[in-house]
Amino acid sequence: MTGVIAADLFRIARENEHFRREVATAERSQVVVMTIPPGGEIGEETHEGIDQILLFVEGECEALVGEEVRLVRADEMVLVPGGTRHNFINTGDGPLRLVTVYSPPEHPAGTVHRTKAEAAEAEAAHGH
Repeated sequence: MTGVIAADLFRIARENEHFRREVATAERSQVVVMTIPPGGEIGEETHEGIDQILLFVEGECEALVGEEVRLVRADEMVLVPGGTRHNFINTGDGPLRLVTVYSPPEHPAGTVHRTKAEAAEAEAAHGH
């Protein structure tokens, strides 16, 4: 079937050891898995014109979305409307694993950032 991607997404997220890894990209949306080590964070950011849905698979974190701060655990979801400042800080003892959907896409298809530092370097090179 052309255009259909079937994947065991939560298994992919649980097995992911990279900071960020693109799984699938379409014209108006993108699926990415992320793994944040204990004490690590995604990093404060704002995506202008890009909505983001985060589905938490393992771990727990402090979610900062706009002016709201709350604890988020596995099996929960957070919606970040475009233009909203946000960050997610791993407060657990193990890795924080999640699936995120960007609409429209945020990263080039095929993106793999092994570490947060590598991601920051790539984003700086592309003017983010």
